[in-house]
Amino acid sequence: MALNKGTIFSATVRDLSSSGHGVLEHDSGRVVFVPGAWPGEAVTVRVTEVKSRFARSELVKIDSPSPQRRTAPCKLHGQGRDDCGGCPWQFSTYAAQCEAKQRRVEGELGRLGIPPEQMLPLVPSPKELGYRNRAQLRSDGQRLGFLSAGGRELVDVPHCPVLNPAAATHLAGLRDQLPNRQWRPRKRGHWTTIDIDAELGSSVSQRLPFRQGNDDQNLYMQQWLAQRLDPLPRDAQVLELFAGSGNFTRVLSRAGFADIVAVEAVEEATRALAALALPGVRVQTHNLYQGGAYPRLLRAHREARVLVLDPPRDGLQAAQELFDTRNRLSDVLYISCDLATFCRDSRIILTAGFQALTVQPLDLFPQTPHVELLAHFRR
Repeated sequence: MALNKGTIFSATVRDLSSSGHGVLEHDSGRVVFVPGAWPGEAVTVRVTEVKSRFARSELVKIDSPSPQRRTAPCKLHGQGRDDCGGCPWQFSTYAAQCEAKQRRVEGELGRLGIPPEQMLPLVPSPKELGYRNRAQLRSDGQRLGFLSAGGRELVDVPHCPVLNPAAATHLAGLRDQLPNRQWRPRKRGHWTTIDIDAELGSSVSQRLPFRQGNDDQNLYMQQWLAQRLDPLPRDAQVLELFAGSGNFTRVLSRAGFADIVAVEAVEEATRALAALALPGVRVQTHNLYQGGAYPRLLRAHREARVLVLDPPRDGLQAAQELFDTRNRLSDVLYISCDLATFCRDSRIILTAGFQALTVQPLDLFPQTPHVELLAHFRR
């Protein structure tokens, strides 16, 4: 059977992709991705896009559901153009979500040559709902919510079950202001963005300072870092890149390191961090996305022995440049929010003569395919 746009066929889901979609194989041998399906399910799909090596499809029906499938706790959940796309895995039990993330981490790290004994079991979130302390909403002045699963339609969201109570209160307060002419987008096809934060409130068309979106899991990450730092000598200079406004800098300072260089590209964040006046901390604003940034920092801080990294989803981008520069680093503590870029960067770290002492996967965002990784490398 030929594989064309509009082709309808049935198959069994064999795996999940990195984006969390079900993976099928068409009779032609081509891989087909479908959102909303779980491994082991027999499904019927309609092809929506055909590429040279794979195709995308939409779910027509579930012929044989997985025992791990459940009714989503949110009525707005789904895969259609009018369904909220924020929590694509709500249709699966939370235990199954964690198992899927663990399998994916083990598979990817195994390809890096990291031994199984260095890979720890994933830490689930204490709350699978009501955990999220912040979110970015969109509005057209009449509606307020999130983009659809297809990413093109605005879905009005009266209530979001993944928000924690304080963030949910901010959402309710904003909805009381609808309709709002000031929230109408200036350009057709665009939306006004409104950020909410459990502690900071809301901000229209201006992003709030970054912070981790799950308070319970952020506390675990801080405790993990403190534990890994515990045996290291306190006279070792620490270089922290992507320090933000001090989420992990506080841990370094409390641990008693005498010389901590905390580097961040966003001036607003470094001002907030400097205002904390943390003992032992020197704050620097430095464009970490500019070519040559890492070598300049390592040359300026030749005595650095400990490197702490918490980059955005794009990872280090120039990891080769960083680890090719002569340095005295003995320990690298890497906190990552993206498995693919973590693996890319880890390959370079391992090639530079480090070994992975431990890799701890953690579920920061239940109901989504995202997984956080906490890794300790030592030369």
